[in-house]
Amino acid sequence: MRLMSRFNPVLAMLALMGPAACGRSAQPAAADLPAIPFEKYTLSNGLEVILSEDHRLPLVAVDVWYHAGPANQPPGRTGFAHLFEHMMFQGSKHVPGDSHFRLLDAAGATTVNGTTNLDRTNYFQTLPSNQLELGLWLESDRMGYLLDTIDQRALSNQQDVVRNERREVIENRPYGLVNEAVSRLLFPEGHPYHTSVMGSHADIQAARLEDVKAFFKQFYRPNNASLAIAGDFDPAAAKALVEKYFGPLSRGPDVPRPSVDPPRITTERRAVVPDRIQLPRVYMPWVAVIRAGCTAAWSTTNRSRRM
Repeated sequence: MRLMSRFNPVLAMLALMGPAACGRSAQPAAADLPAIPFEKYTLSNGLEVILSEDHRLPLVAVDVWYHAGPANQPPGRTGFAHLFEHMMFQGSKHVPGDSHFRLLDAAGATTVNGTTNLDRTNYFQTLPSNQLELGLWLESDRMGYLLDTIDQRALSNQQDVVRNERREVIENRPYGLVNEAVSRLLFPEGHPYHTSVMGSHADIQAARLEDVKAFFKQFYRPNNASLAIAGDFDPAAAKALVEKYFGPLSRGPDVPRPSVDPPRITTERRAVVPDRIQLPRVYMPWVAVIRAGCTAAWSTTNRSRRM
């Protein structure tokens, strides 16, 4: 959406938080947690596999989760992890060009996509139950053979796509600039979360083909990934298919985890983000520990009102 110049050019943002203490978050009682049966095991190359049967619908979901996101980006490369997400749909050795989407569409797949967050990037599809092998083959081929086909033409194309995505969802959307401003306000420079998922135009355009290849070799390896299969499938058959398609892939180097300890902020911080919007909005974010290991994220309360 393009914003008209007659809009009020002020967006007020209040960033307010207190100190976050690692390990002190309240844990829900066991009785409050839903019972989701699953089995977890690890292949010899380090790939974590999670299986969860549910035969209520003749569908199966395949989700590959790589433990790499903006928190793992090299300096001066904001938006790189998200750019790489796009590169994963540009074809691999045995699935050239846009064959990935065409094969899944022909098989009746839905929710075919990928997402990037601070600590991870995932790729998923939901398929008819009898098409599980197709989903596993496609995911294994780009995990093992993406670099066989990736080239500068594909990179340049996706740089343009990602920059247009930034314009659409951040720069030309009301309040779209807030998330980046809040992250930089809550997390100090040098912290892995003091970054942008989408990245700046300059950093996106500065990405080189050598950077893409190095990122793949370091992070997109079986030992830095989790494969989840959920839905209508036979566990023994699924395990055999996982071993067939993912078992031969070679293990990569161990991936060091960035330190993401929550920052301790003991005083109120305020910032004003100018934008062309109709209603100014007040944001009140704070840092919260959301799981074991002191991973931090920010939550907000916001209100819009006429001035």
